Amino acid sequence: MRKSWMVFVSCVLATSLMAGSAFAKSEGSAGNGQNADAQSKQENGKVNVQIKVKAEKEKTATSVTYDTYGHDGYKGLLVAIENVKDKPAGAVIADLLLTKYNAQLTAQQKAELEAIKEKDAALTVVADLLDRKGSVTEAVYIQKAAIKANVRNLDSYKKLGKLYNKIGKKGVKLYVNGEEPKVTVAPFIKNGSTLVPFRAISESLKANVSYNAKQKLVIVSRGGITVKLYINSKIAFVGGTQVKLDVPATIVNGSTVVPVRFVSESLKAVVKWEQESKSVVIYEK
Repeated sequence: MRKSWMVFVSCVLATSLMAGSAFAKSEGSAGNGQNADAQSKQENGKVNVQIKVKAEKEKTATSVTYDTYGHDGYKGLLVAIENVKDKPAGAVIADLLLTKYNAQLTAQQKAELEAIKEKDAALTVVADLLDRKGSVTEAVYIQKAAIKANVRNLDSYKKLGKLYNKIGKKGVKLYVNGEEPKVTVAPFIKNGSTLVPFRAISESLKANVSYNAKQKLVIVSRGGITVKLYINSKIAFVGGTQVKLDVPATIVNGSTVVPVRFVSESLKAVVKWEQESKSVVIYEK
């Protein structure tokens, strides 16, 4: 049931975007046919100029919405959100519209998007109802959706932590952009510092990670910044600047673990600690 629900969400969003793309292409194809008839009567030089202009436009089209919907890409997102506004993906699109296209939106559109963006609260209500009925596993699933709808809301992690306790999942939890990355070693506390698996977090944040076994050196590259981390050393380098760690980087069960504060300093991510659920919450700024 849960897999089917997620597949439905993905399919609806994909279908919406593909439909818009197909519509744009069909219009383009019809237009090109008409232009071809007219251009056949013109000089080759003029046709070449038009081709060059079109090529330049395609070269500068860098975003999915631009490629699909043209200059007014936000209109395509408004179409897409109509199909997923009651799903977790709707909150993501709503946030994108409010962040990047706020100036193009009407007051009514902004109000509606803000309501969709706050859907994590509604999902939490549903999770509470399921919890009270004894459907804890289903409540966990819904609460995870609430977290993905708003990764910055620490109360959502707190609620999920309570649900996890009911099904026997204890210990420190780790979330990166609302997801729980697969790790060989869970976060743990040592000498007052919370240590987290550096590779798992780096890869979840789309960073490139390599390891030099001879030098015991971990190298992470992200957003033009290179991080060098030496095993069993309190000294690391972030973009050429020396940084001192609270606790030396070490290897546990094959994973390099580092103080969680170092993640924020090196990968430029936001790191929060939710005390009640003992959750390390990491998300991109």
